[in-house]
Amino acid sequence: MTLSPSLPSVLPSWRDTPTRAAILAFVEAVTDPASPDFVPVDARVAVFDNDGTLWTEKPMPTQLHYLLEQWRLTAAADPTLAQRQPYKAAAEGDYAWFGAAVDKHYAGDDSDLRVLIGGVAAASAGASTEEYAASVAAFYREARHLVLGTPYAQTVFAPMVELIRMLDEHEFRTYIVSGGERDFMRPMTSDYYGIPPQRVVGTAMDLEYDEQANVVRYAPKLDFFDDGPLKPVRIWSRVGRRPILAGGNSNGDIPMLRFAQGSPRSLALLVHHDDDTGRGDQPYDKGAEQALDVAPAHGFTVVSVKDDWDRVFPGA
Repeated sequence: MTLSPSLPSVLPSWRDTPTRAAILAFVEAVTDPASPDFVPVDARVAVFDNDGTLWTEKPMPTQLHYLLEQWRLTAAADPTLAQRQPYKAAAEGDYAWFGAAVDKHYAGDDSDLRVLIGGVAAASAGASTEEYAASVAAFYREARHLVLGTPYAQTVFAPMVELIRMLDEHEFRTYIVSGGERDFMRPMTSDYYGIPPQRVVGTAMDLEYDEQANVVRYAPKLDFFDDGPLKPVRIWSRVGRRPILAGGNSNGDIPMLRFAQGSPRSLALLVHHDDDTGRGDQPYDKGAEQALDVAPAHGFTVVSVKDDWDRVFPGA
C-alpha cells in the first residue's frame, strides 16, 4: 500500500501538511520490503506518552481528577486529614496547590511533589489490584471532563488514535510509556486506543503478594516514577528493543524521543499545544519549554495542534 500524502482516507483528522507527509513517508519506508529503510515486523516498536500526547491533560491530568475525589472522600471520613496535604487542597477545592507542586518540581524543588506522591500511594494502599481496577473503571464510566463536560473517552486526541490504528495496520507493536500511573491507565487503554494492558508502561506503586488472600496488593510507597531518563530504561526492561517511533509532548519525554532516534531510521514526534482556535484544546507551552527549544537540534518533528490537526477530539 502506498501511503499517498494526499489520500484523505489516511489519517483523516490530519491536515495535508509536511508533518502528515513525514509520518506517511516514514511508515511507508519502514514497511516496504523494497525500501532500503525496511524494518522487520518484530522490530517495529512505537511508544507514546499518554497525558497531553494521546488525550487531554488540561485543566488537570485525568488521574488527578480521580485522586481528588478519593482524597475528598477520605478527608470527609477522617476530618483530621483535612488539615494535611493533599487532602486539605482536595477538601477545599484548592486546585492551585497541585499546579504549584508540579511547578516547584520543574524548578528543582520536589518537597510538595513528594507529599503529592505520598497521597497517591495512600489512595491505593492495601487494595488488591482487582479492587483498584474496579474503582478506576467506575470512575471512567461516570466521570466527566471538568471543562468539556464529556466522558473521558471523548477527550482522546482523534489524530493520535488514527495514527495508532494506522501503525497497527502496518504491524507495529505500540506501547504507552507514561509518567502517569500504569494501573490507572490499564482499565481504559484497550477501549480508548486499542492498546492492551500488557503494553502499558508507567509509574507504579510498590506491590506485595498476599498469600492468604491469594491477591496482589498495593503497598503505601512508590516503586518508580516513569519520567525523563527512566523512560528509556523502562522501555528497554519491558520491551527489550529500541523503538523506531516515539511520541511525546513534554520535557520529560525528551530522553524517550532521543532513545528512538538511536535506531537507523526513526521518527520522533513532539505534540505542541499551540491551538488557539477554540476547538477545545487550550494552548500551553508550560512543561514543554525545553523540548520545544531542543526540537530543531535533535530533529524532532513538531506536531502543531493548530496547524496539523483538522479536529482535536472525536465527533468534533
